[in-house]
Amino acid sequence: MATRLSHLGIAVPAHDDVLVFWRDLLGLPVEHIEHVPGDGVSVAMLRLGEGSGAVELLEPDPGESPVGKFLAKRGPGLHHVAFEVDDIDGLLNRMKDANIRLIDEQPRAGAHGTTVAFVHPASTGGVLVELVASSG
Repeated sequence: MATRLSHLGIAVPAHDDVLVFWRDLLGLPVEHIEHVPGDGVSVAMLRLGEGSGAVELLEPDPGESPVGKFLAKRGPGLHHVAFEVDDIDGLLNRMKDANIRLIDEQPRAGAHGTTVAFVHPASTGGVLVELVASSG
């Protein structure tokens, strides 16, 4: 089961293009910025508040990457919605049994030391969904 909203992933050409809005005007602190070479992306995580989730700004690496392709096709905007889940393995198995189309059939390493899996938008009503294993 999903226990809470983990974060909203927003594709941007460059973090610097939008940090004035998210950090300086809304006052969301940048928790950290991390490069995730396996996904071809640099992520800036901005915390919304205690237990409220976060905004994750996704800046693609130069060249081909999933976020770069997203930006080329759709432009900047909401890329995915991430939910924290208690039992990521069990949930993925239940989704497979229900014929849900998965991008990741097994959990994998994600940004910020997390364990994640993505669900294809074709099975969610058009939204890319990230499942994030709860840390506690």
